[in-house]
Amino acid sequence: MLLVVGAGGFNATSAGGAGSENKAEGVLPLVIQQVLDSSEGGISMFGNQYAMITLVAIVRNVDYSSTKVTYQLEDHTGRIDAHFWLEEDGAVNTPSIVPHSYARVVGSVRNQGGTKAIMIFKIDQVSSPNDVTTHLLEVLHSRYKSEENSKRKVESSIDSNSNATSNGGFMETDSVGASLGLNGKQLAVYKAIKSHVSDIGISRKELQAKFNHINASEMQNITDFMTQEGMIYTTVDADHFLCVDA
Repeated sequence: MLLVVGAGGFNATSAGGAGSENKAEGVLPLVIQQVLDSSEGGISMFGNQYAMITLVAIVRNVDYSSTKVTYQLEDHTGRIDAHFWLEEDGAVNTPSIVPHSYARVVGSVRNQGGTKAIMIFKIDQVSSPNDVTTHLLEVLHSRYKSEENSKRKVESSIDSNSNATSNGGFMETDSVGASLGLNGKQLAVYKAIKSHVSDIGISRKELQAKFNHINASEMQNITDFMTQEGMIYTTVDADHFLCVDA
């Protein structure tokens, strides 16, 4: 299966440098060529900055040293080295990955002497070919979801300016909150979850950072309420959320 992902909004920032103001967060599914093409400023797509990336690739070679394990990864778009740094007990913590098989890598991108490399946070053996196909679909979905969210932000900004002007400077009441039965804080959290682009969803920690005026107990009540109402659901654990109709 050959999949080539167009650059599109990859590494693009919105007008006026707004993209550079976004705090890096979340995990973005990519293919290797996208990592190699990324800017030194970090991984971004349509103005959204990401802290880590995930990719699925063949492990072509494994090189062991006293401080790290280097995996040479390859997919249909290119090759890249990924480093897993060892703790003091060394081999005990070395992931068991079979060469010439597929692996899923989660990590951050670093520029070492002009060459991109991945600092591995987690690496797992991929046992099913379906995982490879699923990852490629996630790459496409994330790209188009990012583009859609970017367009929504622009349209929302235009609509907000239009409403402010037509109402003498007073904004119209958001009908979305009323239709969902959400108050101001609940609606703000709901929108943050819905607009977040990641295959594992937004974390409770990221939500708390976005809304530091909402204490942890109140945030727990808000997410519990929306989960019980079927508006959001948890993903990899009880502290990561995706919107049902995202």
